Amino acid sequence: MNLQERGILRVMLQNKLFKSDGQSFEDLFVSIMNYVDNDFQSIKPWGNIGDRKNDGYIKRTNTYYQVYAPEEIEKAYMQSIKKLATDFDGLMQQWSPVNCFYFVLNDKYKGIHPDLMPEIQKIKDKHHLESAGIITAKDIENMLFTLKDDQIISIVGIPPDPSNIKNIDYSALNEVITYIMELPIQTKLDDDLVLPDWDEKIQFNGLSQIIADFLNTASYQLHNLQTYLSNNGHFVADELKIRVNEVYQQEKSTKNGDQLFMAMVEQLSPKQTQSYQNTVIIIMAKYFETCDIFEEPKKEENA
Repeated sequence: MNLQERGILRVMLQNKLFKSDGQSFEDLFVSIMNYVDNDFQSIKPWGNIGDRKNDGYIKRTNTYYQVYAPEEIEKAYMQSIKKLATDFDGLMQQWSPVNCFYFVLNDKYKGIHPDLMPEIQKIKDKHHLESAGIITAKDIENMLFTLKDDQIISIVGIPPDPSNIKNIDYSALNEVITYIMELPIQTKLDDDLVLPDWDEKIQFNGLSQIIADFLNTASYQLHNLQTYLSNNGHFVADELKIRVNEVYQQEKSTKNGDQLFMAMVEQLSPKQTQSYQNTVIIIMAKYFETCDIFEEPKKEENA
């Protein structure tokens, strides 16, 4: 399965997650876990005893999962915190021993409320669990892509032939560009924002002050890019890094300095307009900082 086909399957998974609430989300999670670990056992509600606060478990490790998928995650954060605590209390009363516990929450790639992490940590500490955590949409995506191709297709469906898809870009690059471009203009900067110190690298690569200004302006949006990547599975960050480095390696064979930088901007921009190119520079700034593109200044070795 090539990168484009996996990109299409990822979009198909996202559509399932966006539409999945309640039982449909639990069914999706269970279908993936059945392949992830052969010892995973799902628990269905039974008569008037329900599922005894256990949606699935792995007896070998005494790992238990509780699944929750509210229709609107932003409005349900207080209910999520309450459910986390009450469901674990109910689990402890019915199942033993519990070594590991995971709260599976369909955040629909929006991220979880910050109060949830301290709550899960309290549970872990109070009951001396080996591990505890929250599994979200990005984690489910990551689990899916550890599976074999036929297993992925059995869960998500058969992807259409990429050659038959016209005028639709399933690439991570286009996805990230669209996300950043749709963000509202920031009118107030975070006082704790720390900007990259890349002056030495800029000089080492023969870049002008104009390019330095482009990168410095773009750096104010790096936290938005990082937030998006952290709320998504590894696929987006991995593909984005590969694509940006691929263009860098291609262009640096014939260009350097400002010419190389602007050639990359042109190659990576879906449209040659200022809004698209400014967004591409934000993405390039991330990989400029991490030295995935352009050369890192050589350190002088001690004699």
